[in-house]
Amino acid sequence: MPTVQIEMLQGRTIEQKRKLVEKVTEAIAGSLTCPREAVTIIIREMAPEHFAKGGILRIDNK
Repeated sequence: MPTVQIEMLQGRTIEQKRKLVEKVTEAIAGSLTCPREAVTIIIREMAPEHFAKGGILRIDNK
């Protein structure tokens, strides 16, 4: 039973998340030859002030 965790910044729509989990499920089930029902996806969203790259918080990098 594959489990995938996706971490991303807040702000995507429900429709974008639906499309994401559909495509990821399809890719994993096809690659591992397992039923779609066996694939679990966990989406973890974080506020921009909780993410930094190159020493700069996302909210400060505009």
